[in-house]
Amino acid sequence: MHRRHFLTTTAALGLSSLLPAITMPERKDYLQTVTGPVDSDKAGWIMEHEHVLVDFIGADKVSRSRYNPDEVFEKVLPYLQELKKLGFTTFVECTPQYLGRDVILLKRFSEATNLKIITNTGLYGTQNGKYLPEYAFKETPEQLAKRWINEWQNGIEGTGIKPGFIKISVDKAPIKDFQRNLVKAAAITHLATGLTIASHTGEAAAAFEQLEILKAGGVHPSAFIWVHAQNEKDPQKHLQVVKQGAWASYDGAAWGEPQRYFKLIDNLKKNGYLNQILLSHDAGWYRVGEPGGGDFKGFTTISEKLIPLLKNKGYDDADIEKLLRVNPAEALEIKVRKIK
Repeated sequence: MHRRHFLTTTAALGLSSLLPAITMPERKDYLQTVTGPVDSDKAGWIMEHEHVLVDFIGADKVSRSRYNPDEVFEKVLPYLQELKKLGFTTFVECTPQYLGRDVILLKRFSEATNLKIITNTGLYGTQNGKYLPEYAFKETPEQLAKRWINEWQNGIEGTGIKPGFIKISVDKAPIKDFQRNLVKAAAITHLATGLTIASHTGEAAAAFEQLEILKAGGVHPSAFIWVHAQNEKDPQKHLQVVKQGAWASYDGAAWGEPQRYFKLIDNLKKNGYLNQILLSHDAGWYRVGEPGGGDFKGFTTISEKLIPLLKNKGYDDADIEKLLRVNPAEALEIKVRKIK
């Protein structure tokens, strides 16, 4: 982005106080992992929405003292090794801060498996703010964005590990004021960092509302991943979202019927939008507080069930490459996507 245009955009958003701290990414066409930047064309097949560990106790009680990272590592490692053997080389871990984000553990997994792992900045606003810290209800979007921009510039919690995208979440439309602030903060952060916004959303009405907020802030819809899009039952609304330029993330494959996922994919493909589909499992979930971390769900359904079904329905290798390599790499590239 030209600096003159950037100054105009940030001034309109009330960002003048942040300008001295903001530096735009200099590298082109890359993804940011917990071990550093990776060229987009070297990311390989990507699982774009998964989890290693989650803690649902709430923001006021969550703590790393509630689990033993060695026990988590021992339990989860075989599942990540299995995914690597299936041909995936990049793993997007979507657990946000105050819900169990542990970037040191993620780096440990990355080094042990040679998987490229991507973590996030942002805050998780759904369930009426159960997973939000107290400050999230008080601070302005600019103040929240400053926190997230700092994680991009300086690393997360003193680790030096940088986020590769912004993770937020909202409830059903009409979304609440504090959730609107998260979306506005994500817009500010995107324009300052180039990090893509992935929002736990579900039904299309809340996606439309978020897109309007983002566009009002100067952010192009191509910076927005509509997370859990499979929860929207109306196929026409899927088309209405992607026609704006946003990404439809069908990311519950571990929990849904492959035939239903085929119909979701085919609806967009037949209308010319195969290049805006993302696929993943929303699997994993070592659950803090449950004995042994509970029932961990592996990352194999797409390889074992969905890909064979797609090929049986006439999808070729280029289509599969687009869904699992090309699209997620494009969606997660570090670049500012603004309305011209």
